[in-house]
Amino acid sequence: MEIRRDLYLNKLISKKHNNLVKVITGIRRCGKSYLLFKLFRDYLVSEQIPDDHIIEMAFDLYENKQYRNPELFFPYLKNQIKDKEMYYILLDEVQLLEDFEAVLNSLIRMPNVDVYVTGSNAKFLSKDVITEFRGRGDDVHMYPLTFAEFMSVYSGDLNSGWKEYVLYGGIPLVLQFTTPDQKVDFLKSLLAETYISDIVGRYNVRNRLELEELLNIISSAIGSLTNPNKLSNTFESVKNKTISPNTIKKYIGYFKDSFLIDSAQRYDIKGKKYINTPIKYYFTDLGLRNAQLNFRQVEETHAMENIIFNELKVRGYNVDVGVVISNEVNKSGKKIRKQLEIDFVCNKGSKRYYIQSAFALPNEAKKEQERRSLLMTQDAFKKIIITKDALAPLYNEDGVLVMSTFDFLLNKDSLAI
Repeated sequence: MEIRRDLYLNKLISKKHNNLVKVITGIRRCGKSYLLFKLFRDYLVSEQIPDDHIIEMAFDLYENKQYRNPELFFPYLKNQIKDKEMYYILLDEVQLLEDFEAVLNSLIRMPNVDVYVTGSNAKFLSKDVITEFRGRGDDVHMYPLTFAEFMSVYSGDLNSGWKEYVLYGGIPLVLQFTTPDQKVDFLKSLLAETYISDIVGRYNVRNRLELEELLNIISSAIGSLTNPNKLSNTFESVKNKTISPNTIKKYIGYFKDSFLIDSAQRYDIKGKKYINTPIKYYFTDLGLRNAQLNFRQVEETHAMENIIFNELKVRGYNVDVGVVISNEVNKSGKKIRKQLEIDFVCNKGSKRYYIQSAFALPNEAKKEQERRSLLMTQDAFKKIIITKDALAPLYNEDGVLVMSTFDFLLNKDSLAI
């Protein structure tokens, strides 16, 4: 079964021969190695690139362990380059190569070398490395399967595929398993033995249980506004433990650096400024989120919001939580200020979209609630409500576009309808 990842493949193709190192980042097991060693390599072969001009190295394989030493790897690589024709260097899990910054800087100074690397965490894009590597890297960030990619190889109907995707997420390897028990066991093992163990080992976390309990709390509150102080209070009231906000902030940084979670900051639309706290957190993959909670609390409403967030990020948008201030008069005649929320404010270049995620619009009151904050922006940017079971996309009397989840997710140009 071959899963086409054309979005990322086309990005790599468009960046060929640009004198920069193409850096494929993303959460572990999202398909980076497959993209590099299968899809991109197949493309190079189709372009008549000779096999001996495609040099591959997977640093996470035991048989290649010796080459993590640059004193061995660099001479080995140079020995493979025998003429002045272009060579394509494909390096997997490059963060395992010692002094990889110096090695990559040396490689891209060679006129007939085009370099592509993968890594599973933000370590090699940290501040120190960026200083060393400034202007020489070109990032291609990869995500687990989108719903459209998932459905391209799923044999059932849309509704069955949606239920599977909401429950087990988009890690490509999940598709190899046929029974629910196999999928659950795989995801729980992957989370504990790969993601959590990576974080504990990389950052020398002393209290693994504390780290996992924080991830539990974040998992239970995807799409909810929170901050380190609030999370610290939750630990004290629910877990009867005291953990400082600074420690929580540090742990959240670890989760984000490992691409396990992402965040959306609040943005005052009329004031045109960011509000530092609170923040919303979303999981890069819902299957991992559900595995962390032992597949309890699988609420479709929150899952849908998380999936929409991820889809917007995949499409290259900067995504914030919108805030609109409304001056109102309450029942007693007193003037009050209300903060109305827009789930997603999406920006890319000159384009902006306001999007509400509404699982259902069962009555007029709910419809009014969802469109009110959109209309309060009082600007000309496109306003959209995505709901689970809408009919064909249509504009209502207020000019708000209402579309179904499937119409949004399965059409990469859906926001331009």
